[in-house]
Formats: sequence, structure tokens, C-alpha cells
Amino acid sequence: MNRTLRFIAGYLIGFTLFIVLVPYGFYRLSQCDAVFQGRLLISSDLLRYVLSAVFFIAGAIFAAWSNLFLFTLGKGGPTDAFGVSISPQTQKLVTTGPYRYSRNPMVFGAFSLYASLVIFLNSITGLIVLFCFLLLAILFLKKSEEKRLIRDFGEEYLEYRKKVPMIFPVKLRNRKKVN
Repeated sequence: MNRTLRFIAGYLIGFTLFIVLVPYGFYRLSQCDAVFQGRLLISSDLLRYVLSAVFFIAGAIFAAWSNLFLFTLGKGGPTDAFGVSISPQTQKLVTTGPYRYSRNPMVFGAFSLYASLVIFLNSITGLIVLFCFLLLAILFLKKSEEKRLIRDFGEEYLEYRKKVPMIFPVKLRNRKKVN
């Protein structure tokens, strides 16, 4: 399969899974909140809508920004799991742009988008599942992605890993350039 088709396949699979199926799953889970006997995640509608919008905007920015940097600077795509690559793997370690703040800004963006949906749906069940998803994502990143990055980029990645948090940007300002 040529490189262009692999990029298209990677993004189509990623879009279907992360932008369609996972949000639909959270929507369906929100219908299971009856077990909490009418309790709400956030009682104020205004606060819920504002928080949901903030998480959505942050998530959308980080998801799009990180994809752009990975594609243009890394010369590869995000679809790689347990040694199986659908889109071409990155050729260069990206440490600028959103990657200055998080080693996995795409994951941060996705979790922010999912948190936005959970808050909007006011779903306690969704929040519990989102937290479990986060734990699984951390395990996946450590067991699969980090091993590949160490293999492919060696000391450069190990130094970068020491300076930049795994998922959640600790500080958005005054972050020293990693290069």
C-alpha cells in the first residue's frame, strides 16, 4: 500500500474510532446514569455548558495542532499500536509546537474532547469510564508507544521524556525549548 493510501486509511480509521464511536459510546453510557438515582455531575447548567465549551475548545486545538505537527514535521501519522502501523510511522521526533507541553498532545486533546462530552451530558457513569480509559491509555502508551520511540529515537527521546509530561501539560507558559 503506498504512503498516501496509508495516511488516508490511518486518518479514516482514527476518525471513525475516536471521533464517532467513542463519543457515541459515552452518549450511550450517559443513559445508564439511572443507577446514581438522579444525582448530577454538575448541578448548574451554566457552569456545565461553560466547562464543556472550555474542554471542547482546548481538546480540538490540541488534537488538530498535534496532528498537523506530526504530519508536517514528523513525516508520519498517529496510527501505531503494538508494532502495527496503519499510517506511516513518524520519521523525526517532534518536540516543538504542542509537543513542547505534552509528549502525547493528541491523547490530551482526545481526553479533553471526551471530558467535554461527559460534562455536557452530565454523566457520572461517563466520568468513571473516562477515568478508566485514561488509565488504560497510560498503560498502552508505556507498553507500546514509548518502547517504539525509544527504539527509533534512543537518547533523544529519553532526554525529551525527562523534560515533558506524558499527557497533561503542566505549564503552558515559560516552557523551555526541548531541542
